[in-house]
Amino acid sequence: MNELILGGARSGKSALAERLALASAMDVIYLATATAGDGEMSERIRQHQQRRPSHWPLLEEPVELATTLQTHATENTTILVDCLTLWLSNLLATESEPLFQQQRAALLQCLPSLPGRILLVSNEVGMGVVPMGELTRRFVDEAGRLHQDLAQICHRVTLVVAGIPQVLKGEPLE
Repeated sequence: MNELILGGARSGKSALAERLALASAMDVIYLATATAGDGEMSERIRQHQQRRPSHWPLLEEPVELATTLQTHATENTTILVDCLTLWLSNLLATESEPLFQQQRAALLQCLPSLPGRILLVSNEVGMGVVPMGELTRRFVDEAGRLHQDLAQICHRVTLVVAGIPQVLKGEPLE
């Protein structure tokens, strides 16, 4: 079962994904896409690490998300991916259009066939002011397109606002 969990910054989307992973009664793998490029990001990563159970294995994959999911997904595993917008940023930062297109397509292609449960956390960034710069506009556009494509193939899509999850598609949360 694949789930997309969207929300703004500090909306509670990661905390919801962590609660769902704990409640799954499966082994949990935390798949981080962030790279600690500065002190502020290092602090965000540290806060996430403190909040989740220490026995969850951590995988770090900033680019090849589909390959990592295919390698580690099993019938008895929940993989929590946090987060897709950082993964998207990493891909766009490579400035390689072929790599971007290949990795995006690989993710969309592999998700429906993966065993177990996949929780995909991502920032909803398209609800605000249109960014001024070309790269930031592309990022917002690509995030929106990715979210639309994922919403089509995920079993459940949830938007988290002020810590309150709103199921947009699929079964209600327990």
